[in-house]
Amino acid sequence: MGIKQIRPINSSSRFQSFPTFEEVTADRPLKSLTRGKPGTGGRNNRGQLTSWFRGGGHKRRYRDIDFRRDKRGIPGKVAAIEYDPNRSARIARVHYADGEKRYILCPDGLQVGAVVMAGEQAEINVGNALPLRQIPLGTVIHNIELKLGKGGQMVRAAGAGAQLMAKEGTYAQVKLPSGEVRRVHIDCYATVGQVGNLDHEIVSFGKAGRRRWLGRKPHNRAVSMNPVDHPMGGGEGKTSGGRHPCTPWGVPTKGFKTRNNKSTEPMIVRRRNQK
Repeated sequence: MGIKQIRPINSSSRFQSFPTFEEVTADRPLKSLTRGKPGTGGRNNRGQLTSWFRGGGHKRRYRDIDFRRDKRGIPGKVAAIEYDPNRSARIARVHYADGEKRYILCPDGLQVGAVVMAGEQAEINVGNALPLRQIPLGTVIHNIELKLGKGGQMVRAAGAGAQLMAKEGTYAQVKLPSGEVRRVHIDCYATVGQVGNLDHEIVSFGKAGRRRWLGRKPHNRAVSMNPVDHPMGGGEGKTSGGRHPCTPWGVPTKGFKTRNNKSTEPMIVRRRNQK
């Protein structure tokens, strides 16, 4: 993938950059692998606003991605690499030997015509999925399972890659992109390679309108609100809030720890913010 700059014919296009999509080989998704994706506008099933500054954006169709990689021992050929509006990574359409077609996350270096396979007997090649016990130490992996058979939940964004650090008994230690070292069961599956579309993070939107196309509405500051809307709102003239930063419901922010999942606490070997 490459990045292209356009000629600045006005102030909004001066700082914009776009991906070239040179790795994308298909214009339209496979209809049997897509389904409708209704917009929520940031509201739950009761109509209450649960995610602020969401709404609008272009209509999308959801692509069913095979995060489980449960076609064990059946080789598949990469037929096309496609754009997915629901994620930052590209997706690869795989045609398996038994006639089934599925989408998988496209790792960096995977080309059309390559053969991928999942299972304990698969080779250590980009795009192949294996249990952690079969993957050599130091290998870069992605799409990592947290629970057996549930499918990959970690390391799925564009350019992301984790590293297999150690194996101790029934658990393996995996270093995540955030720097956290986490214990994962050794029978959980992961895919070899780094997620593709590495240049995604250096794309410059250049104007607010491109954010609106993605369904992101303007994000206003808390101190600019009224007291009825936020604890830091109100005041005569411009004020800095008059209290420590907090959420609209009074929970402290900017350093306040909110993690309360004690069930997985023993699985964290090294935290992401540990020096």
